[in-house]
Amino acid sequence: MLPTKKSAALALTIALLSGTSAMAQQRVLNYYADFDPTPLAAFEAAIADFEAANPDIDVVLQNFDHEGYKTAIRNFLTTDAPDLANWYAGNRMAPFVAAGQFTDVSDVWAENDLATTLGSAAASMTIDGKQWGVPYTYYQWGVYFNKDVYAQVGATVPATWDEFIANCELFKAAEIDCLTTGTSALWPAAGIFDYLDLRTNGYDYHMSLTSGQTPWTDEGVRNTFAEWAKVVPYTTENHAAIDWQDAATLLVQGKAANYVMGNFAVATFKDGGMTDDNLGFMPFPTINPDVARAEEAPTDTIHIPAGAKNVEDAKTFLAFIAQADTQTKLNAALGQLPVNAGSTVGDDPFIQAGFELLSSTPGGIAQFFDRDATAEMAKLGMEGFQEFMVIPDNLDAILERLEAARVRING
Repeated sequence: MLPTKKSAALALTIALLSGTSAMAQQRVLNYYADFDPTPLAAFEAAIADFEAANPDIDVVLQNFDHEGYKTAIRNFLTTDAPDLANWYAGNRMAPFVAAGQFTDVSDVWAENDLATTLGSAAASMTIDGKQWGVPYTYYQWGVYFNKDVYAQVGATVPATWDEFIANCELFKAAEIDCLTTGTSALWPAAGIFDYLDLRTNGYDYHMSLTSGQTPWTDEGVRNTFAEWAKVVPYTTENHAAIDWQDAATLLVQGKAANYVMGNFAVATFKDGGMTDDNLGFMPFPTINPDVARAEEAPTDTIHIPAGAKNVEDAKTFLAFIAQADTQTKLNAALGQLPVNAGSTVGDDPFIQAGFELLSSTPGGIAQFFDRDATAEMAKLGMEGFQEFMVIPDNLDAILERLEAARVRING
């Protein structure tokens, strides 16, 4: 039987009302971030997967350039906050936590057992016993080395700092720099300092120092520089005049044996002609065996601002981003490491080594000196590190200058 005009009109009315109801149930998550093109594409794919799994939630991403975002986040957290915002772990998130601008998401961690799956980054996401966001990617630092020059001088891969320094004598005899770096831009020296301090004093001490709580004249700091002094004579002499890529060339050419650097440098090493056969990677050697191994791994994170309007759906998004399969797919596109220990990585040996290293880290994840310290203290500190490497006898003056700055900056 054909429908009457009246029944057809009624059916249309019901359909329209149903559509209106569905539209009314659609909820929006406003997400602010600062992605370059590659991570933007990766996150757009992740957001599409989230929306497919949660069809009642629409994620609206507003992307900023990096420098603009640094200013924008300080404004929007106090005015018109989004539901989700990108930032960084450790001391970089601490000011926003202290100001009450990030939401406590400890319940997301507890309900999804993230203390287990994201355990390596738990310390860097925790302040006052609470978790304030979810990490989704990081990359390892460590020691990259030239296997050919190790074989040339008969050196073995060291597990301890004493073994590393002993190797330096072998390299010196062959007129090869034991350690190379380029500090014209200052920051590479910070990677060396961070690892020396983490291995000498541990994660908690290092975080206390970089956050301005521990004096630069403390005995622990002097112990760190005492270890650094052991390798200064074996370090590329003109490091202050060259950049990090110049130092990478020295490693490629076999004029240097070791380089403390982040995994992003692998592409530069390989562009210079190194392969998986002669490029090696090792964790930074142990200095104090009583200190739990901590690592350097700048970590990108997502937070819920305190002024978010849709907190429950934002928490659902955080739980999704924390999942092993989500982080596997996301980081395959990013070319970095998933934080979730249950994730998988591809067959790149350096990605595999980094994933194993960071997933098994017992002592915490540091973010890098210029993330963990305030901007002014970071600059002054890195200038001091470079000066020490050039003129080690200036140590007392350097530490006194840094301590005066710490007192002034921290009031």
